[in-house]
Amino acid sequence: MAAHNATHAPDHAPDSVRDREIEAEQTHLDRVYRRLEEKIHEAEFLMDDAAKRGQVGTPGALAERDAQVFQAGVHLHRLNSEYEDFLFGRIDLLLGKDGKKGPDGAYTSVEPADGAVENNRATIAETLHIGRLGVLDADYSPLVIDWRAPAAAPFYRATPVAPGRVVRRRVIRSKGRRVLGVEDDLMRPEVTATLDGRELPAIGDGALMAALGRARSHTMRDIVASIQAEQDMVIRAPAASVTEVEGGPGTGKTAVALHRAAYLLYQDRRRYAGGILIVSPTPLLVAYTEGVLPSLGEEGQVAIRALGSLVDGAEATAYDPPAVARIKGSSRMQKLLRKAARGALELAAPPAGGVAEDAGPDTQLSLEDLVRGPDGPAPRGGARRRTRGGSARPASTAPARLRVVAFGTRLELDADELHAIRQSALGGTAPVNLLRPRARRLILDALWAKSGAGRRYTDPELAAEAREGFDEDLTTEPVLQEFLDAWWPELTPRGVLAAMADERLLSRWARRVLNPREVRQLARSLGRLDAAGQGPLSVHDIALLDELQQIVGAPMRPARPREADPLDHLTGLEELTTWADRNGGGRGRRERLEEERTDYAHVIVDEAQDLTPMQWRMVGRRGRQATWTVVGDPAQSSWSDPDEAALARDEALGTRPRRRFTLTVNYRNPAEIAELAGKVLALAMPGMQSPKAVRSTGLRPRFALAGDGAGPTGDKELERATVAAAGRLLDEVDGTVGVVVAMNRREQARRWLAPLGDRVVALGSLEAKGLEYDATLVVSPAEIADESPAGLRVLYVALTRATQQLTVLSTARDEPDAAAVPDLLRD
Repeated sequence: MAAHNATHAPDHAPDSVRDREIEAEQTHLDRVYRRLEEKIHEAEFLMDDAAKRGQVGTPGALAERDAQVFQAGVHLHRLNSEYEDFLFGRIDLLLGKDGKKGPDGAYTSVEPADGAVENNRATIAETLHIGRLGVLDADYSPLVIDWRAPAAAPFYRATPVAPGRVVRRRVIRSKGRRVLGVEDDLMRPEVTATLDGRELPAIGDGALMAALGRARSHTMRDIVASIQAEQDMVIRAPAASVTEVEGGPGTGKTAVALHRAAYLLYQDRRRYAGGILIVSPTPLLVAYTEGVLPSLGEEGQVAIRALGSLVDGAEATAYDPPAVARIKGSSRMQKLLRKAARGALELAAPPAGGVAEDAGPDTQLSLEDLVRGPDGPAPRGGARRRTRGGSARPASTAPARLRVVAFGTRLELDADELHAIRQSALGGTAPVNLLRPRARRLILDALWAKSGAGRRYTDPELAAEAREGFDEDLTTEPVLQEFLDAWWPELTPRGVLAAMADERLLSRWARRVLNPREVRQLARSLGRLDAAGQGPLSVHDIALLDELQQIVGAPMRPARPREADPLDHLTGLEELTTWADRNGGGRGRRERLEEERTDYAHVIVDEAQDLTPMQWRMVGRRGRQATWTVVGDPAQSSWSDPDEAALARDEALGTRPRRRFTLTVNYRNPAEIAELAGKVLALAMPGMQSPKAVRSTGLRPRFALAGDGAGPTGDKELERATVAAAGRLLDEVDGTVGVVVAMNRREQARRWLAPLGDRVVALGSLEAKGLEYDATLVVSPAEIADESPAGLRVLYVALTRATQQLTVLSTARDEPDAAAVPDLLRD
């Protein structure tokens, strides 16, 4: 942190330096809001004017009206949004090397002019205020610089070692239209600088430390007022190719990812308005972070989705035990799912009246007199279905025989022939559902060959005409369509997943892919789905559904004509959407496109170290043409085979060039908590360095002892100890308390802690990733560490969630010493 030569006066003095500085910032903020009100009136005028244009009946006027109203509405919405600290920063700058100004009205020079500082004295040449949106006065001079603009970069990047033109950096704390306080850092503490003839004061104990000391809520705050230099380098990195960011707990990885999304939109809105996808590991982290982008002046262009909600129409609500998760997440599932999809073709029963194995002559196709002979044309429409008593017997598997009568001759394809046709059709590379037309063509080829009709013609044109009539009449027959429906049923991803719950079938499909124990575990896990695949899904099931969607494909549908637009004959436009369509008038086009979107312009993966190989495949499909930002920490990985995941990640990212950054400073945890967590890191990943904590509170982690945690008696003892420890932390902090337990105890813990109110959050160990609380209670470290092969890394995450205080609650399983310190955390 920068040194301070601040001028202090008692807080109660009516004319203290602090009061004068707050009043000066208030005056500027009032001026900013007056200008914003002028801009709001301008936007309202544009909307009124655009509405009048709608009275002009030409299509061109309607389109112009629609575009103007939409843009004015977006601008008005942004201007009307009052954030807790719309204006949050200021930098006082020396004279620059040149006099050039950028489009925002600020001087562009990074380094000071020669002679700007003489005998450690200088004059402030330029003052810039930093905020969430850029605001110019009537003369186009900057009142506020957008935090993403190049001119704002020194606010984040200047340090006492490399100050550039910056003399003083100020963080302004406000609420609505009222300035509450200011905190200053001096980048050149040795320089005495003057502004308007008065010496430049420094107020407070440092902006970053003030920000770190604020109480946490249940939602993430942006860090736009306290971004540090190494974070800013990542946020403003060029978007081309892949940006990889590693950093330990508390280094601000998630916040950096969110701010990067806002920055990219600011820098190249035309390119990234095509959509930015931010992938988070859990719904809790999505809920925690989703308010950040609107507060940064961006919403509507960025989708923040949990891994369990990436597939439309599906949402993860179930939890897989670690052993099952390892099976479903493994890249081996690719091969198994392909086999299962092809095997599922044999499972559907034919509809009533269809053709089943051993159905005999009950249902046949009669194509008699279809072709009169070599000297006559083939008549059309001669085929008819004939049923001879009774009905076809439903079968438990697809029909194994097809019989037709054509030209007075019974034609039959037996099980072996049909099997050969199926295998030939499946030799194609298209999805299974899209291979059905190929299978139908192969069946017609086989029937035509058996009929011998082709040999009756010497004239190729007559032979082709006869074949065309044969195909057309046979294809339109309901019985053949029923046969195809049963023999090559339309597959759905959910249906295939449900079929895999049959252990006998799964054993056949999983041969040489899974061992018998894995087959049993997987089948039992999928047993929670009904025959249609409906039921609770886990986050790992979502990735399987996405993979199956690629394997089976959407069924082919006949083209449906688009309803005519009354303006089409005037404009030739495919579609003319209106402002009302996009703003509540039913499901607008934008909403439909968002639902259907599977490809984005930029993909940001948060907590990337947790993605399984199958999840990397799912995310990779959404960024085939995208640029990427990948954020993670290997030391926090909950996936048991990082090498396998790394291969899948490389496949998803392709051959794009990569740019790597490392965040090294822990802004979240006090040094006392970071030191304790480092003991687990040394066990989990020997040789890995933890990030350096920037502050110390003097509050060491507390240890407490509960019962053995086993059986009804142990559960009662553990409940009492957990509630007591959480209640004590509630009394000691102003914000939130997170209680982290092993995944199998999370529902139990939620019941225990419900009476304490909503400031306490009970979390399963895998749900804590990316979150932070004023205080954290970690229950039974050994139980968390023993959950999976990655248990020690998961425990490391749990121990690094607190910004102020940490309590560790031990049971007998932790082998605590006399001071209740568990074995895993002792020196």
